[in-house]
Amino acid sequence: MTEAESEIVTHRRRKLDALRERGEAYPNGFRRRHLAKDLLANYGPASKQELGAQAIGAAVAGRVMLRRVMGKASFITLADPSGRIQCYLRQDDIGADAYEDFKDMWDIGDIAGVVGTLMKTNKGELTIQASEARLLAKALQPLPEKYHGLADQQLRYRQRYLDLVMNEQSRNVFRTRAAVVAALRRFFDARDFLEVETPMMHPVPGGATARPFVTRHNSLDTDLYLRVAPELYLKRLVVGGFERVYEMNRCFRNEGLSPRHNPEFTTIEFYQAFADYEDLMVLTEGLLRWLLTELEMEQTISFDGHEIDFGQPIPRRAMTVAVAEAIGVEEKDLKDAAKLRNIAGGLNIAIEDSWGSGRLLMEIFEARVEENLIQPTFITGYPAEVSPLSRRNDEDPSITDRFELFVAGREIANGFSELNDPDDQAARFRAQAALKNQGDLDAMHYDQDYVTALEYGMPPTAGEGIGIDRLVMLLTNCTTIRDVLLFPQLRSVPQSSPRQGSPRQESRS
Repeated sequence: MTEAESEIVTHRRRKLDALRERGEAYPNGFRRRHLAKDLLANYGPASKQELGAQAIGAAVAGRVMLRRVMGKASFITLADPSGRIQCYLRQDDIGADAYEDFKDMWDIGDIAGVVGTLMKTNKGELTIQASEARLLAKALQPLPEKYHGLADQQLRYRQRYLDLVMNEQSRNVFRTRAAVVAALRRFFDARDFLEVETPMMHPVPGGATARPFVTRHNSLDTDLYLRVAPELYLKRLVVGGFERVYEMNRCFRNEGLSPRHNPEFTTIEFYQAFADYEDLMVLTEGLLRWLLTELEMEQTISFDGHEIDFGQPIPRRAMTVAVAEAIGVEEKDLKDAAKLRNIAGGLNIAIEDSWGSGRLLMEIFEARVEENLIQPTFITGYPAEVSPLSRRNDEDPSITDRFELFVAGREIANGFSELNDPDDQAARFRAQAALKNQGDLDAMHYDQDYVTALEYGMPPTAGEGIGIDRLVMLLTNCTTIRDVLLFPQLRSVPQSSPRQGSPRQESRS
């Protein structure tokens, strides 16, 4: 805090002390009856004469964002969740004592309530002529300077409440996020999917190849893991007879921070019995078009300098085809581990001796293809080696019936026909456990109870996960995940400074 800011806080605290002495520091009796947006929509078109003849009452409350004191009459602008509205405070209307309090005690940033009647200024601005004005909560900290706003990007994330006060664009991002979540629920509810909640703490982490967070349950004297994905629990429900289920909730992965990754993130996962991965590609394509319509957006949207077209059929490309075209090799060479090692070496891609052809292909795809998939594209034919929960392809068991949807170089969705063969699943869990014993911290654990569930019989099923955060990024033209998370995870900083200011294998998000 600068010396000037410290003086402002000291001065405002003196005002608060005076209000406390009078018993008026934080009153809670004022009731808002109107929002700025509604008043402007309903009465903004009216003329000055029409408003003067009708004497329409209004009671508004919000944050003081502008304050112009002019002798015995002043203007303030209040901001509420819907917008801003001007209020006209005159000594003759609210009383001399109340007007002196306004001049002496109120500051920009305070929370206030105003009751009065609607009028138009000579410039034609809808205004509330106050008959009552009350200070409801004192702001001790000054808001950022009006014209420069909150320029410090880190401060925007660390003090999101301040960002929301100052930045209409940020508020709109989170309104859009809420609309996306609500629309997704409507979409799946209308198709007879049952919304469920599964545990956040797992005795055995599973559902994705990712490093979990570990916590301790003292009463049980055991370690538990924050879930990396809800997948294995949702598929247990399919075994139990809930043949269409979905869950929208948080997942946690103990991974680094980046513009596309936050350790805590939100996904929607859904499972449909008697369907396969091709059914889900059709569903996903329809969902995205429907969502844009629900949000009253065009089928072509702007993102990071690109025009992304969802109005056209989304192409489907096998991973081997996409890689072969991108690096100029024969598709048949991408089945040979030795040739893949040579290719990776020539492309300066770091690899490990233990990796088979599937993992090598995945690394090359991620390094040379993924970021160039700008228009919506389904990539299919994922290697079984990196898809331990996916059903093998009938014609080529080295790959699985799996897809990922990429838009603007980002994975948005991941879906596949589910592996429902308990013996095959057990073998793949054992392979993952072996990798973990060799030091792969992202590899899966062996989940015996899940294998047992499959032994009771899971119908042919397809499942998919969509990353809510990345979807919202796309729809709001935000290039960093921190812009769509209200409180993103950040590196710690000293307490005195908060003033103005792994390869992906199978993962559902």
